[in-house]
Formats: sequence, structure tokens, C-alpha cells
Amino acid sequence: MGCAPRPAAALLLLLLLRAERLRGAELTFELPDSARQCFHEEVEQGVRLSLDYQVITGGHYDVDCYVEDPLGNVIYRETKKQYDSFTYRTEVKGVYQFCFSNEFSTFSHKTVYFDFQVGDEPPILPDMGNKVTALTQMESACVTIHEALKTVIDSQTHYRLREAQDRARAEDLNSRVSYWSIGETVALFVVSFSQVLLLKSFFTEKRPTHRALHS
Repeated sequence: MGCAPRPAAALLLLLLLRAERLRGAELTFELPDSARQCFHEEVEQGVRLSLDYQVITGGHYDVDCYVEDPLGNVIYRETKKQYDSFTYRTEVKGVYQFCFSNEFSTFSHKTVYFDFQVGDEPPILPDMGNKVTALTQMESACVTIHEALKTVIDSQTHYRLREAQDRARAEDLNSRVSYWSIGETVALFVVSFSQVLLLKSFFTEKRPTHRALHS
């Protein structure tokens, strides 16, 4: 005979399944050479925002990045970074702008990934922040599972970016090897043909030429 699940366990499972995600965006985009790409997000005052970015392909895997508040003040700026993270709690309400620049590069375009999140993560349990008593064993297990899942998501994102970066490097190396092989093949044919002509000239009988003497 099976036992019915306890209401508390069912409630906690429901809370885990319907846990809200932070408002934000996760995007991978192409950044051409000598170009700049900006994104905008309206944020309330006193709200936490975070930006994580990484260059996947292109050049030396670096990019310029800066963030401006609604008043035009630069609250974050880094140049030629391969990857970085930035966290900030807004002081004014309005549209915040973050830009990626590849203007310093004149021939190589980049592929950039970023994850922009707005707001604090809500507690997975109701009134968890105001709870005085210790968490029950079920609640502690839920919190542990939640943190483990966040770690898994971060690890998957990291390995996915590394896989894309390694694949791009492998494809670039394959193209270089292919072009080098074609060049060596052409050079081999040219040298072989030149040697054949040279050897042929050694065994070709040269007939003496006579000048007719006119008296």
C-alpha cells in the first residue's frame, strides 16, 4: 500500500517548480569590426542589475564595454576585456544603457555573449527572509537543491561558451591548414614543372648555327 505525499512536501515542490526568474536578457550576437552595439533597459530606483559578458570568437577575444545611467554618467567602463562581470544597485529610475564596442579593430569581427539581469532573486520559500525559527529538513533540502541547480545552470552556460569558443578556434585552424595545404600543392607543381623544364634543357641537342658569309 502506497502512502500519500504530505501536503507540506507537495507545497514546497510546487514552490520550486513555479519559482520566478529574474527579469533580463541573455543573448549572443555578432559585433562587426569598427562597430558599436548598445542595449537599453528601463530600471526602477534601488534595483540590483548585473551584467556578465564574454567574447566567444574574433581577433584577440577582446571588446570594450561601458554602462551608462539615465543621466549619462558612466558607471562601468572596461577596455579590451575578454570577459567580465558587473553588479550595481541603481540610484535613479530610468533607461540604463550598456554598449559593446569593437571600434578599435579594423578587420576582425567578434561574437559576444552577455547575460543581463535586473532585480533581486525572490526567496524560494514564502517569508523566508522574515522567518525566525530554523528551517525544517524539507525546507533545507529545497534550498540546497535550488542552490545546486543554480550552480548547474552556471556551469552549463560556462561549458557551452567554452565549447563554442573551441569550435570556432578549431574551424579557424582547419581553414588555415587547408589554405596552407593548397599553397604547398601549387608550389610543389610549380617546382616540379620547373625542374622538368630544366632537365629537358640539359638533354636537348643544340644545333650549331652557321652564318652565311657574303662576299
